Amino acid sequence: MLAEARQWFERWIGAVAVTVDGVADRFVRRRGLALDENADGTFTARLAVSKDGSPSVPVSFRLDHDAPQPPLSTDWKTAFDGSRIEVRLRSDQIVSRVLDFPSQAGDFLDGMIRAQVDRLTPWSAADAVFGWGAPQPVGNDRIEVAFSATAAAKVDPLIRLARTLGGASIAVSAPAVGGDGTLQQVTLLDRPLRGLAGPVVPRLLRIGLVSTAAAAAVSLLLNIYLGGWLQSEQDDLQHRISQRRAALRLDANGDSSGLGLLAKRKQTTPSSVMVLEAISRVLPDTTYVTELRIEGNKVQVVGMTQDAPSLIRLLEQSPQFTRATFFAPTTRAANETAERFHVEANITANFGSGT
Repeated sequence: MLAEARQWFERWIGAVAVTVDGVADRFVRRRGLALDENADGTFTARLAVSKDGSPSVPVSFRLDHDAPQPPLSTDWKTAFDGSRIEVRLRSDQIVSRVLDFPSQAGDFLDGMIRAQVDRLTPWSAADAVFGWGAPQPVGNDRIEVAFSATAAAKVDPLIRLARTLGGASIAVSAPAVGGDGTLQQVTLLDRPLRGLAGPVVPRLLRIGLVSTAAAAAVSLLLNIYLGGWLQSEQDDLQHRISQRRAALRLDANGDSSGLGLLAKRKQTTPSSVMVLEAISRVLPDTTYVTELRIEGNKVQVVGMTQDAPSLIRLLEQSPQFTRATFFAPTTRAANETAERFHVEANITANFGSGT
């Protein structure tokens, strides 16, 4: 169980790291560094905002086998490291077009333009880096789009340079002329070069990731501990239930137990229905029973009759009753013709077991 929990935790930490990289790369503000192409093929680098310790004077260099010549100073290498590099190309080697589409094509420009790259430029879609500006309505339910493209071979050295110098991301743009003659900058490429798992991770993100991982670890350990404790409690409860059931079964088979005594009493005590039936056979038709009580092996009968003394004789003659006697005086009301009697007798064992 612990091995599975550890594997799950490792996979979770990896997923959190990837997610933090993506989110932080989107929301963390990078230092901006502009890289402009010059007419002689060189590039000039300048910081968008100079900070303490950062070079404030622009530097120019040419690319020679993807390396800057002359070599950059230590301060400029540090400036490139972790920056967002924004490259602006000249229009000399850029193919620019104004494309016309129906207005309904505004949501499908990517596919429609990509399918025409080999017709609009000297390169195929795989060998070109291209982009377009915002669609502009021109009437008659039509739109115009400023399109620019260049060879991927021209941009690749810049990407390799940015990656070598530790840039966080690179964006390449080029000028394009719109249908109205205005000049606009079109983004040809915008690509992240690395995540935030390296030394440029902001301290707050590091702390947040470590705190999240620690909280997850504590939660996992608590879950394992509490799960084991609950399982132990459940096993103990099941054991006690089993013991109790076994004790109840033993009591049911024993004569001295509560259940055993109840079972024995049920077997030896005559049924109330059978006693009532025997009483009804013994008593004459002129006798009415108003109360019948059975306590152990003794029955008490209260009622009205014409001849109370004869009831004692009738009960004594019955094989189901013995020792019949009056347990209260026999009375007669002034407005009654019958006598109120109170007779009790012992019940013999001839009834058998009750149901």
